[in-house]
Amino acid sequence: MKSQVSNRIAIVLISACAGLMALIMIALVGNVFYQGIGHVTWHFLTTVASTFQVGGGIKDQLWNSFYLLIVTMIFTIPLGVAGGVYLSEYAKQNRVTSFIRSCVEVLASLPSIIVGLFGLLILVNTFHAGYSIVSGAVALTIFNLPVIVRVTEDSIRSVPVDLKQASFGLGVGHWYTIKKVLLPAAFPGILTGCILSAGRVFGESAVLLYTAGLTSPDLDFKNWSPFAFDSPLNPFRSAETLSVHIWSINTEAIVKDAPQVAAGSAVVLILFVLVFNLLARVLGAWIQKRMGGKS
Repeated sequence: MKSQVSNRIAIVLISACAGLMALIMIALVGNVFYQGIGHVTWHFLTTVASTFQVGGGIKDQLWNSFYLLIVTMIFTIPLGVAGGVYLSEYAKQNRVTSFIRSCVEVLASLPSIIVGLFGLLILVNTFHAGYSIVSGAVALTIFNLPVIVRVTEDSIRSVPVDLKQASFGLGVGHWYTIKKVLLPAAFPGILTGCILSAGRVFGESAVLLYTAGLTSPDLDFKNWSPFAFDSPLNPFRSAETLSVHIWSINTEAIVKDAPQVAAGSAVVLILFVLVFNLLARVLGAWIQKRMGGKS
């Protein structure tokens, strides 16, 4: 009797906590949407931002966010997957491995502002990379790398041992087993982790304040040469992203519609992060279903 009462009390408390978290999230997101959804139009998405004139948009900031995300994932995914493969398949249980795992955990728990200051001191000042997309991408790689490493390691470890042993039993080498058996089987989990980390990168601002910069040149979308200063593909120019733009509008803008621009930008940012999360779930489930042999 006592165990049943305790079980019901636990269920009620857990349900109440979950409901409270859901209500807080709905209230926060609902408030942002209420204030900004009316400002999100095609004109808003395709107009250059302005801190001095009413009616500015987020075209350049939106492009910078996606471009910086792509460059970051190009750096992060190969390094993160390689690190996860090493820790799950090659690393022995010794002090060196324990030290590496501790470093990964410390990096995962570092505040983003610390990573931003590190990027400012090392990338911007010491290596003279300046406020640029490259500096921001490298700093975000440091910030995001532990997530990909842990996701890859956990995904590979979750693959049934029988698959690995069967490959070894056929005389297949270790690396070929990893490449042809373990990584394909772990691919749904790795892909889901990469997409979720992409959403995390897309919404990051503290790191980019000190590495990618607070301004962006007026981009010439007719000139796609990566060597031109105002080219959208120039990786060495400063780049104000959407999340940084929200902070800048709220603190520095002097136009009358600054609150509406900030709220509209926040709505767009939330929508894209939501798309990343939904895409991770749907795509991961679809790939898992296909690999499981279900039609």
